Amino acid sequence: MTQTALSQPAIILIRPQMGENIGAAARAMWNFGLDHMRIVNPRDGWPNQKANAMASGAGRLLDEAQLYQNTSDALSDTTFVMATTARARGLTKPVFSPEFAMAEALRRIGEGQKVAVMFGAERSGLENDDISRANAIISVPVNPTFASLNLAQCVLLISYEWQRQVTDITAETVDMAKTTWANGLEVEKLAEQFEQRLETAGFFFPQTKAAGMKVNLRNLWSRMPLTKADVQILHGVMRQMVRWKERG
Repeated sequence: MTQTALSQPAIILIRPQMGENIGAAARAMWNFGLDHMRIVNPRDGWPNQKANAMASGAGRLLDEAQLYQNTSDALSDTTFVMATTARARGLTKPVFSPEFAMAEALRRIGEGQKVAVMFGAERSGLENDDISRANAIISVPVNPTFASLNLAQCVLLISYEWQRQVTDITAETVDMAKTTWANGLEVEKLAEQFEQRLETAGFFFPQTKAAGMKVNLRNLWSRMPLTKADVQILHGVMRQMVRWKERG
């Protein structure tokens, strides 16, 4: 494992079958900042043109991928290995969720350990001999009646969970589209205009309910996250309605 790769887990594809899936796995890795791939005994040989075509902009990962003849060699310099599998294999090992697995990977890498994640062949997944070499299992909470994940999909899922561990992710943002949030005074002026116009139009009826209706209307404005552009549009809507009424 290179010095650069010490800061991330190695992604090890064990006996992958289709070049397209290897390329798609590389693309998934690079989407989330992983670039250390190891390939063990690929069925269709290596290098693979179909893998390069599918990798698109992630072809560098394939150029730098390390090729091994067997699982033991691919794991020879690692200190903690996790195996992805959807089935119980009768082996006594800790079983991690993808999220916990990548948190554990980050913790161990921070301690100087060399972490790897193994992925099995498309048709049958990892064999027990492969899994017996792992320190832990990663189990994805999939639909139990359809637990089969495509190789690249599984790599994508694990890579995403890694990115979540190493990146500050903002849960929600708003594209302000060249405007800013309206301040309290602007919202107040808008509320006053609507209240005045509605008063003139006889909206607050009967009079005994007028006070409560005005409170509800003010409450409506306070619940709406209005931008300055929104306020301008609503002022314009009300002005145009008044003009239309006056023309009539």
